[in-house]
Amino acid sequence: MKQLDILSDWKTRDGALATMHGKESVITPVVNAGLGLIISVPADFDTDRFGTFTRDVARAGDQLESARAKARAAMDETGLDLAIASEGSFGSHPSIPFLPSSLEIVLLVDTKHGIEVMGQYRSSTTRVQSQAVRTADEAVHIAQSWGFPEQGVIVRSSKDGARGIYKEIRTIEELRNISTTLLAKWLTRSIFLETDMRAHRCPARMESIREATKDLVKNCQSLCPECSTPGFAVTEVIAGLPCRDCTLPTKLAMELMYACRKCHHRESTPATTDTTADPAQCTNCNP
Repeated sequence: MKQLDILSDWKTRDGALATMHGKESVITPVVNAGLGLIISVPADFDTDRFGTFTRDVARAGDQLESARAKARAAMDETGLDLAIASEGSFGSHPSIPFLPSSLEIVLLVDTKHGIEVMGQYRSSTTRVQSQAVRTADEAVHIAQSWGFPEQGVIVRSSKDGARGIYKEIRTIEELRNISTTLLAKWLTRSIFLETDMRAHRCPARMESIREATKDLVKNCQSLCPECSTPGFAVTEVIAGLPCRDCTLPTKLAMELMYACRKCHHRESTPATTDTTADPAQCTNCNP
């Protein structure tokens, strides 16, 4: 089969979706509508073995490696040669360090054609929050300020301990009862409350995963001009757009570098129609 036919080939194949947290509700419709690909979740598939947000299971490898491991495990369990997996990470914005941000990636792995295509989406609305609380009333108040019960919360006996972690809390009554029980234990002065960042308990994450899936579809539909393989996408943003006043390079994007992961062909295009940057964005003119 010619590489040009990969998009058509996907419409005839089944794929696995590596999730246990309901991501199929946002990923499946997007890839089916955009690529004609039918994907399903393997029965009893456990993604917690690859790491948990509650830190009781450490993530092996970086974000991309974790998504790849999930996809390959789903293929191993189903016998299929195509799978999709996603992974989220949380921290500071790469360009604005004081701004919290999350990055969701959705990865398609096709071992039949030996390719991987990734979509991603960065957001500043999905935030990890945690706080020590001393009373059940305080736990309820904080949780509701975070959006509970739509936004899930986790109660922990200690901030980083692997024991005493309560995840499946659905109602205010359950939260109050668990908090009361833990705080009544000998020498316990406080417990820890944190946002549940699992996709099915975090509406903001689920929306980001949807957007990352749309980016995946867009990248799949972008074919390499040399070998026609899907996934000819931006792999590097080159900064240095010159300041309009002093002409020195700024941190603003000047070029976008596209690359094919199959034949390694590369091309660059301007990142913007502007040829110069506003001096307000220049660290020399506006330190």
